[in-house]
Amino acid sequence: MDQKQTPLLDAIESFIKEEPAFFRIPGHRFERGVDRKALELFGDRAYRADLTEAEGLDDLHQPTGPILEAEKLAADLFGSDRCWFLVNGTTCGNQAMILATVGEGEKILVPRNAHKSVMMGLILSGAKPVWINPEYIEDFGISGPVDPLAVEEALEEDPEIKAVFLVSPTYYGICSDLKEIADICHKRQIPLLVDEAHGSHLCFSEDLPKSALQAGADLVAQSTHKTLGSMTQSSMLHIRSSLVDEVKVDKALKLVMSTSPNYLLMGSLDAARHLMAEHGEEHMERTVAMAEVIRKELEELTDVRILHRPDMDPTRIVLSAIDAGITGYEFQKRLYETGRVSTELSDSQNVVCVLTWGNTGEDVRRLIQTIKRVMQRHCAECLQFGSTDVEPVEDVEQLNLPQVAVTPREAYFSETEVVPLAYSIGRVAAESITPYPPGVPILYPGETVTREVYEKAMFCLSHKLEIHGPADKTLNTLRVIMNRELKL
Repeated sequence: MDQKQTPLLDAIESFIKEEPAFFRIPGHRFERGVDRKALELFGDRAYRADLTEAEGLDDLHQPTGPILEAEKLAADLFGSDRCWFLVNGTTCGNQAMILATVGEGEKILVPRNAHKSVMMGLILSGAKPVWINPEYIEDFGISGPVDPLAVEEALEEDPEIKAVFLVSPTYYGICSDLKEIADICHKRQIPLLVDEAHGSHLCFSEDLPKSALQAGADLVAQSTHKTLGSMTQSSMLHIRSSLVDEVKVDKALKLVMSTSPNYLLMGSLDAARHLMAEHGEEHMERTVAMAEVIRKELEELTDVRILHRPDMDPTRIVLSAIDAGITGYEFQKRLYETGRVSTELSDSQNVVCVLTWGNTGEDVRRLIQTIKRVMQRHCAECLQFGSTDVEPVEDVEQLNLPQVAVTPREAYFSETEVVPLAYSIGRVAAESITPYPPGVPILYPGETVTREVYEKAMFCLSHKLEIHGPADKTLNTLRVIMNRELKL
């Protein structure tokens, strides 16, 4: 296919140039009905392109024109049989993958470090999760890859498992051996679903791990906005499979995706695909080179550790100053206060930086210099006031496999009562507890609250982490299933 084309962008531009008398939704009527402050901030062209399914612009839920052509170009570039544009982020892609492959009471193998959108898919489908723990990277206190042998053993132990769901890369850039896991699944005629939210860029360089599609995954959801050039909330879902019914995927998406899709988001997907088709390889070469500069410079710092692994995306920079007594939360705060360096994620030990070709040499210089300034200032403080030892704490996503009492769907629709969190131990949760980011639940609906979960929740509160899931945001109380209790 001619990857120089931009069918959706061209259709949007053509409609704007026609200057129609507009009696459709949205109500702002191009830029004419917009607040002055918004126009000054966003510009009038953004509002002109904020359209609906007008003449010549196609329909995302039943595409036959420029949207379909843009999706075909994306499928061709990324190597899938079909691509769907998503305007509800990879969240709806994950939900659709689950809905299309497992139904009420059917089992799906899921790693414990899966994003909370998987929980939503389990609630919608009624499927039963069979949990598996990924490897644990002790030096950094984070989840690593899923061992193919662990997948094979799980499938042998439970032949009722209908699908396997994996997260690769993780938020920290760790990739599982998807080729081997895909082979294990396919020998049993089981589809492999991959949340590749952090890996839409992987297919554009041989210096990066193989993408999920290259490795043989059947369904892959990508956050194009996270590591490529589309707008926030725009993603793609790909299929390349003889095991998954494409019609079921399409129907599932219609359940979970907005019927009022944003043309700015869809147009940005067309643009991101076009950019990578023309310049993807050179952009990724530059990104990897910048990452190498950062690692080389920071390796000289004795109190800063950098995660190095052969199964890791090199454009994801994971740093730890825990050896100097600085937690990841404090490290992230100091980087911004010292040099206005804004990083993606922090946890009890680490700070994560996401690098793309959009970063400049000045960005790289500021990151390196600010880290050095933070460490120098900390060293001076230690000399003056004495050092403070910090006991490394396991990342909150690292938990023993849960005690599952009922499916997430059954728990979600059960009668509930509110109890103090301390008294919820031994009860079956009716809601989740999810530190955000990274958005990995430490408790799912339908699981028994254990002492370990309670302690992790207290850790989240003490470190003032954002908590998604519970109705009581203070976590003083938790909703549990009425008259349901298991002895521990």
